[in-house]
Amino acid sequence: MKVGLSSYSLVQALRDGRMTILEAIDWVREQGGSHMELVPYGYTVVDNYDLASQIKERAAQVGIELSAYCMPANFIQPTETAFNEEVERVKAHVDVVHHMGMTLMRHDVTAFSLQPEEMSIHYFDDHFEEMVLGSQMIADYAKTLGITTTIENHGFNVQSSDRVQRVLRAVNRDNFKTTLDIGNFLCADEDPLVGVRKNLPYAATVHFKDFYIRPYYENPGEGAWFRTSNGNYLRGAILGHGELPVREIIRQLKVAKYDGYLVVEFEGMEDCFLGSRISMNNLSRLWDEVTVDGWKSVEGARA
Repeated sequence: MKVGLSSYSLVQALRDGRMTILEAIDWVREQGGSHMELVPYGYTVVDNYDLASQIKERAAQVGIELSAYCMPANFIQPTETAFNEEVERVKAHVDVVHHMGMTLMRHDVTAFSLQPEEMSIHYFDDHFEEMVLGSQMIADYAKTLGITTTIENHGFNVQSSDRVQRVLRAVNRDNFKTTLDIGNFLCADEDPLVGVRKNLPYAATVHFKDFYIRPYYENPGEGAWFRTSNGNYLRGAILGHGELPVREIIRQLKVAKYDGYLVVEFEGMEDCFLGSRISMNNLSRLWDEVTVDGWKSVEGARA
């Protein structure tokens, strides 16, 4: 199984100058990772093909596969002209993904930061056609380049498994699938194990993260907490340290014979190097421990 890292896990270091994206590729290799997912925060490639080429070359040199590319997008626009401009902007990212030799790309369909009313099922229904049409246009363009596009359970409006499936079904393209994030279902207050089990058949790649969880009536105070769509509290954790049923999720992947990428996406308060390293090590360890029938009898794990 291919364990790797999303570059977003290292965004602290990429933004404060401690590391370049080229050095991040080296770092992932040094930690035993086999691939890296590119998320253009702390660097940009769509308007910098020189850097895109350098990333491709460095990854090949050190033996790191570039597994996928994830970008923000918003097909809910005030005018038809703005909608078409957004589609063309996303197509430019498809082009650079192709240039870098990747075949998997995730794009959003709505803005990430939304007002409470924009997280509702009513907003989803009112703008459903725009989300579907934009996704179809990108998928059709990407197919000419051999690229599969995906929608993630991400962005507070399209985070629950049923909404993701509604978009998938309506887009109806064989190269349009889902990036399955095991933790993001919690942002819509959905049981992550339920969400994983429902959407796993449509997954092109899987994000592994962890969260600490507190109910809406227990304000945890200072720290990197954020609110779910229904007001509960979440904080990113090192994988295996939080409250997600990571072992059972891994078991479900094995039951389904999932053989795609496993992408660590660390979003905790800890230093990004420490959190990413431990998270990658934990994912590799837990993957080895878990069997279809349960998990091996080892110190600290259930028999």
